[in-house]
Amino acid sequence: MSEAAPWADVRPGESRALHITVSESYSGAEIRIPIVVHRAQQPGPTVAVTAAVHGDEINGVGAIRDLITNRPFQINKGALVLAPVVALPGFERHSRYLPDRRDLNRCFPGSSSGSLAGRLARAFFDQVIRHCDYCIDLHSAAVRRTNFPNVRADLSKAPTRRLAMAFGCELVLHGKGPQGSLRRTATEAGCPSIILEAGEVWKIEPAVVEIGLRGVRNVLIELDMVEGQPVRPPYQATVLRSTWVRAEQGGILQFHVAPGEPVSRRQALATVTDLLGRALHVLDAPRDGVVLGLSTMPAVKPGEPVCHLAHPQGGLKRIRAALAGADAHSLAERLRHDLATNVEVQAAGGG
Repeated sequence: MSEAAPWADVRPGESRALHITVSESYSGAEIRIPIVVHRAQQPGPTVAVTAAVHGDEINGVGAIRDLITNRPFQINKGALVLAPVVALPGFERHSRYLPDRRDLNRCFPGSSSGSLAGRLARAFFDQVIRHCDYCIDLHSAAVRRTNFPNVRADLSKAPTRRLAMAFGCELVLHGKGPQGSLRRTATEAGCPSIILEAGEVWKIEPAVVEIGLRGVRNVLIELDMVEGQPVRPPYQATVLRSTWVRAEQGGILQFHVAPGEPVSRRQALATVTDLLGRALHVLDAPRDGVVLGLSTMPAVKPGEPVCHLAHPQGGLKRIRAALAGADAHSLAERLRHDLATNVEVQAAGGG
């Protein structure tokens, strides 16, 4: 690396809040991203935890804020670099995009002579990611959708697969990520990276925050940076394929399934009704799967996404058995309940 990390003078055993200059405002004032660095007494890996790479996805902001303020675990080796808001100009506008209408998560590693988004991406990538050994990037679903917590990573690579499985989500989706995304670019640059997708935009949801905290701790235990035993989910399944079920008619959605629920082929997922509540069309599952995401916008037109199904390897028998024996007060069950309250769910054929 040609330049020292911005936290190079943070001493062993010290924690410090810093700022990374990434751009300038219209007034010429510096735009600076806040970060916090915790350095352990003993040497070890440097792990970045990032959030709000999309400015409206703030569940991760809540998780990192908790890591900073409450210090739920002690780092014994290496360093933890916490960046709660990467796309700061988008965050200030409550927008997924930056003011130049670009998606920062399609612009990495960026360019020092490019667009606003490209320059911000390059500044953050060079000053933070290139100095880290691993990265955990926290995301939420796109606008008007909610996601059941899932980890996404390039499972063909041993280091990223190791992080993804250690994080502890029930569903682990395989994929390199879009071209220009932080996780794909960081992994290709030698910083194995994974993302968490969970919950909704514009919200800090307590159960989702807890999932993020638990996952970060699990990864740090796996990397021998934190002492303790990891917390495991009721089951864990690899997903190589997923399907979006889309509306066939316009109307109002009445869901029959909740996020995280296993569903069988031809099971009713949602009914589209007219404004008077009369059923127009029932959307069925095209194959067995687990509800990965749902639309939170009840009004739909033909072709709009309604339900995202993950198709886990190994089928549903093991998953159903694990969930049948799960503690009703566990985080996994609380999360299913909390996410289900964001949409109206009733049995198929219910009034």
